[in-house]
Amino acid sequence: MLFKRLLIALALVITSMTFSPFLSGDAEARKVFDPSSRTYREIGPGARHGKSKIKRKVVKYATKRPIGTIIVNTKERRLYHVLGKGKAMRYGIGVGREGFQWSGTHRVSRKAEWPGWTPPAAMRRRQPGLPKYMPGGINNPLGARALYIGSTIYRIHGSNAPWTIGGAVSSGCIRMTNKDVEHLYERVKIGAKVVVVR
Repeated sequence: MLFKRLLIALALVITSMTFSPFLSGDAEARKVFDPSSRTYREIGPGARHGKSKIKRKVVKYATKRPIGTIIVNTKERRLYHVLGKGKAMRYGIGVGREGFQWSGTHRVSRKAEWPGWTPPAAMRRRQPGLPKYMPGGINNPLGARALYIGSTIYRIHGSNAPWTIGGAVSSGCIRMTNKDVEHLYERVKIGAKVVVVR
């Protein structure tokens, strides 16, 4: 009987040691290499790095574009949502790295909350370890929201790597922090004009 109790106690200790990382708040935080800063960063729930240094702000902005237009200035690494009366909401963004920049005028064709991600075939050839599909969630690189840009493969989306905001790091998509993309998402309608300038 004593032997049986000791065996059960030992099994419980081993089980708790084995599964305790999955039960803690830091269970899904993991370190990944960030090539833009050449450092390791934590991502996922419990990660200590979760903010961009660029804060959203209402700013003076002279434009003839109508209210609701999204203007992406890739050189400034800023997105402007036109409010009218000479003002816009300014957000920090991450943009396409060298060789992945683009410009043009399109419209928001679709909106999605916690979107799934299907990496394009060309991206999977460049990075063979990528999955064919990743469901939406905290570890998905598209983040909390996505605004699909016309019939292009590009999106304005959140990010599971907020420290990259302000950098030229993507494969052409426009990255925002999850808080900022949620803020923009609530204010943008399908059909809104998106103007990307370099």
